[in-house]
Amino acid sequence: MKATETKLKGCFVLEPIIHEDERGYFFESYNHKDFCEAIGQEITFVQDNISLSKKGVLRGLHFQTGEHAQAKLVFVLKGRIQDVVVDLRKDSPTFGQYLSIELNDVNKKQVFVPKGFAHGFLTLSESAQVFYKCDNYYNKESEDGIRYDDGVLDIKWRANSKDFMLSEKDKELPFLN
Repeated sequence: MKATETKLKGCFVLEPIIHEDERGYFFESYNHKDFCEAIGQEITFVQDNISLSKKGVLRGLHFQTGEHAQAKLVFVLKGRIQDVVVDLRKDSPTFGQYLSIELNDVNKKQVFVPKGFAHGFLTLSESAQVFYKCDNYYNKESEDGIRYDDGVLDIKWRANSKDFMLSEKDKELPFLN
């Protein structure tokens, strides 16, 4: 596995070693020891989630607060997404900055999203199945988020916002300020 730390300290892009031949391919999608070595910290995931989204669905930008904050490892099983991670750590030199990367079922890249970050994605293909591991259990009372169209963040989404499909909850999220 190749791990590359992004401009957002603690946030990594992970690329598996893929073994391909005429039959297809094989790769190890997760190995606890290798993953922890690659990011330089011990993370124990306790919950796996899968979402299926149609083209134009934008989910996010979400995070959990307080003792229920979550680190996530995000991976696309089928389709293509624009994955976005926003640094919300007030003491960070990259506070309010974001990472945007395409994750898809061809490149098989993964993104490790540390605690203290918001996460969201836009479905670019006709549909996308997204898998993510979390290091803390979901807690409804601790869920929070920020608007996808926050002018301070100025995220460059890879589609026209008039075509986005959002949940009612995501339409009502506050702005960063």
